[in-house]
Amino acid sequence: MKRPPKKTAADRSFVVALARGLEVLRAFGPNDGLLGNQELAARTKLPKPTISRLTYTLTKLGYLTQVPRFEKYQLAPAAMSLGYAAVANLGLRHLSQPFRDELMQQTGGAVAVGARDRLSMIYVGQARSSLTVGVQLDVGSRIPIATTAMGRAYLCALQSDERAALMREMREHYGSRWPRIKEGIERSEEMVAKRGFAISVGEWQDDVHAAGVAMTLNDGTGPYAFNCGAPAFRFTEERLINDIGPRLVAMVRKIEAALGGVAAPQPRKSDNKRTKGGKVARVVEGIR
Repeated sequence: MKRPPKKTAADRSFVVALARGLEVLRAFGPNDGLLGNQELAARTKLPKPTISRLTYTLTKLGYLTQVPRFEKYQLAPAAMSLGYAAVANLGLRHLSQPFRDELMQQTGGAVAVGARDRLSMIYVGQARSSLTVGVQLDVGSRIPIATTAMGRAYLCALQSDERAALMREMREHYGSRWPRIKEGIERSEEMVAKRGFAISVGEWQDDVHAAGVAMTLNDGTGPYAFNCGAPAFRFTEERLINDIGPRLVAMVRKIEAALGGVAAPQPRKSDNKRTKGGKVARVVEGIR
């Protein structure tokens, strides 16, 4: 766990113990299975005695299950229910599903919607077919912001101060790799400004090509981002630019019309606009 920023550390409303407990839960990845206290300490950068107390408490609360034979832990159903509740109440996921299904059928690509989680985008909805066997991502999967079409589209939809702060975080995270990654981001910014979508051509994974478009809702939520990707041999760079990207932009236009949102890359024209809380805005936020 990173040391809390000075501003956060001085915030009397910030509960450090709670933050540490949540960091332990975050340490479990989709393919991890069992993790021991030593592994959790390494991932969270918390002292092992602290980890021992946190895993004990989380086990007592039902968020972790201890496997005595291996002296390790796994996420328990109570922890999984939190993620399920978050996804189930995300109205955008449900209302965009038929549009994503339609684009998937038209292109043969996997079509997803995601939201930011630190330096990653996390999938909250996914539509894919047997033709996208090379793209093994599902709800809950994480992809980097810096090198993916979805992430770059999201980055371009941020207001300038938020984008600058995220760029600083990524520069620190990627170190010596940053100059090359930054070049790719700058190319994406130019493409978003010109065409309305970003692309990633083997920059995240050699064999995966994708286009991405972001969308910000008028109720102030987001940005969210959509992508359409497939194995590289199916989606060439030329096809991404001339076919997939424009189709994805058109899909997002349809979704924004249904949800009352504003599609990126035009957030500056509507930064100060807000909906009046009509039916569409309530459904998007999962309010019934």
